[in-house]
Amino acid sequence: MGNSRKIIWNIVLMTLGSVVCAAAVKSILLPKQFLAGGFTGLAMLIHYLLPIVPVGVAYFLLNIPLFIFGWMFVGRRFFLYSIAGMLIYSLAVLIPFPEITIADRLLNALTAGIITGVGSGILLRSLGSAGGMDILAIIVLKKFSVRIGTTSLVFNVILMLTAISRIQLEMMLYTLIYIFVSAYFINLVVMGLSQRKAVMIISEHWQAISREIMTRMERGVTVIHGEGGYSGKQRKILYSVIPFQELARFKRLIHDVDPEAFVVITETLEVMGQRIGNQPHW
Repeated sequence: MGNSRKIIWNIVLMTLGSVVCAAAVKSILLPKQFLAGGFTGLAMLIHYLLPIVPVGVAYFLLNIPLFIFGWMFVGRRFFLYSIAGMLIYSLAVLIPFPEITIADRLLNALTAGIITGVGSGILLRSLGSAGGMDILAIIVLKKFSVRIGTTSLVFNVILMLTAISRIQLEMMLYTLIYIFVSAYFINLVVMGLSQRKAVMIISEHWQAISREIMTRMERGVTVIHGEGGYSGKQRKILYSVIPFQELARFKRLIHDVDPEAFVVITETLEVMGQRIGNQPHW
């Protein structure tokens, strides 16, 4: 993808993600008076404790060290795209979205969580972020391999517990539901769409299966030398990593060669590698 096309594609992702997130804020969170999560919520808490400090000023000041750390630990490209993302999100929030009329607060929390999670996930599929919690979550992912949605969830739970004296218990519980659902969908969109499966195959026809994987699937295979614990018989174990979307085709290929093959399929957290890796691109 050319440089100009890459920039345009990332701007499109950031714009789409920002608009979706803004829709959740303007259509559900603000009309239903839900509490904000992330650094917006932290800025609101600072304002409650120090009324002299406006929410906007607190949010801006909180973002300054985050952008510095983003430059240091993630990179210059991420820093520049995140500035663009923050500006786009700020403009998206000005759009007059219609209110979603759902009477039940639980359904409001679930709907807002799904919309926010999908929007944040789309935004984080780009090379940048919208600032605030997104930057912190990406730094933690890069340094400690903790998923973005998990960092967001932990931060927001701590924030809610800190502000418990100023929040009605019922509203806090609904907000926690919103935060949990949002974190789940962030992880699903950011990591789930690029999920990889690790496959181990034990078969008498390992050579034929190996050839089929390399020719028909165009995927790499590692041959591991093993030994049966009971029989003591030497075995060849095939090991391969594939995208989740190719799993059904992969299983059919193995079954066509050897219906009696012993196959183990496991989840992966991260895969590093030029052809099959799924590490985030920031």
